[in-house]
Amino acid sequence: MKVVGIHGMAQDFLGSPQLENAWLPALQGSLELIEQPRLTQSEFGMVFYGDLFRPSGTRSAGVPKLTARDVETEWEEALLVEWWRAAAELSIANRSAGDPLGEDPSIQEPEFQSRGQTPEIVQRALKQLCKSRFFRNLGPEKTLIFALKQVGLFLHDSDTKKAVLERVEAKVSPTETKVVIAHSLGSVVAYEALCAHPEWNVQTLVTLGSPLGIPHLIFDKLTPRPENRKGAWPNIKQWFNIADSGDIVALQKSLAPYFGDGDDRKIVDRLVYNGWESHSVERYLTAKETGAAVATGLIV
Repeated sequence: MKVVGIHGMAQDFLGSPQLENAWLPALQGSLELIEQPRLTQSEFGMVFYGDLFRPSGTRSAGVPKLTARDVETEWEEALLVEWWRAAAELSIANRSAGDPLGEDPSIQEPEFQSRGQTPEIVQRALKQLCKSRFFRNLGPEKTLIFALKQVGLFLHDSDTKKAVLERVEAKVSPTETKVVIAHSLGSVVAYEALCAHPEWNVQTLVTLGSPLGIPHLIFDKLTPRPENRKGAWPNIKQWFNIADSGDIVALQKSLAPYFGDGDDRKIVDRLVYNGWESHSVERYLTAKETGAAVATGLIV
């Protein structure tokens, strides 16, 4: 298939057919906006790896019953606080703007002090993030923690990383796939897979709402490790990075400073507006900037 999509976090109880049915029409819409032909079903496929995060050996059909006590590592706490800090900054900005599609204006900053505050930083972060429009839409507190842990497992657990990358290898055709579109955590997966397979003929990477540029927590944990504050450049001709300015997960909206060098190895960063669903993959896919990026990759 010519185009392969890689989903992000918290997609554990779906499957590739369901994701294809959501992604393909949205992508077709963005291609139509720029007057380009639609992709057919045979030209598009999804990498699905969410089931690898499902709890094993239980009867539960949903997200595990996670609480603040399950945020166990310094890395998990640090990323949680960074998400909180980003949500609070957007909240402050919206107090004067009064944008009904903006961030919830009641989110308190990490430095907020009051007699009634929750003493534990993790509990405070979860309380405030659950007000956020994105995380509130994602689901209850346990879903937020589950998503957080998925990012950590891919970066830090070698068995999980290996299993996820094998799913990518099974779906990407080394000779036929020309474009990889990756959302959220999927952009980290896509980047590492492309770096691991320079023999692939993939021409273009399109990242949507990517956390790849988060210093220390994501960027510095990548495989291969960055050198001299620059990430390795995968064997591709083009990289388009698309982010919403209100996307909490994509903390660094521009990836160009982190990867590549020279005109032939330069990321094209684009900002879009997704309304209050700032991290929504469907809204990213329907943006004309995404359609233009995919269309460019198909004609290279």
